[in-house]
Amino acid sequence: MAKRISQSSINWVALAERVPAEQKGNLAAFKVRSDGYLRRVLANPPEPPKINWSVYKQSVPIPGMVDNFQKQYEALKIPFPADTQTALVEAQWVEVKKAIEAFVVESNGQISKYENEIKATKALLPFDQMTMEDYRDAFPEDALDPINKPTYWPHDAEEQLDYVNPDQQHASSH
Repeated sequence: MAKRISQSSINWVALAERVPAEQKGNLAAFKVRSDGYLRRVLANPPEPPKINWSVYKQSVPIPGMVDNFQKQYEALKIPFPADTQTALVEAQWVEVKKAIEAFVVESNGQISKYENEIKATKALLPFDQMTMEDYRDAFPEDALDPINKPTYWPHDAEEQLDYVNPDQQHASSH
């Protein structure tokens, strides 16, 4: 037999801390409904009322009728609903915990990568103190290389001698 609830087991303060601001109204409405349900449950006694069967046996003239009612009333047991959802929620929580742990591991990997990038950036000379050679050493893919890759000012792809306009290339291929 399930135990009778006497108070809400929900920690409303902890729950409110996790609810986004735009959902606070829904949480308040849910709390009002939950508290109303709890008040209705507590308003009723935990056991059905006791009936004085001797009074009815004296006043009902049909023999056996009150005894039949008494037997049926005492045999009446209202079953507490079976909990079918807790196992499903626990299984979902196991999956969510796995996803959270995977996210934390991935995030920690990204954090360490970004921390290494920050350390490398802090280790560089300040840009206003760099020479062109220092810049080339720090950023070889972005630096001008007039010997191996000569380019013309303003050093954009469109301004170079071997540039082909993609729009013209598609038009001539049709």
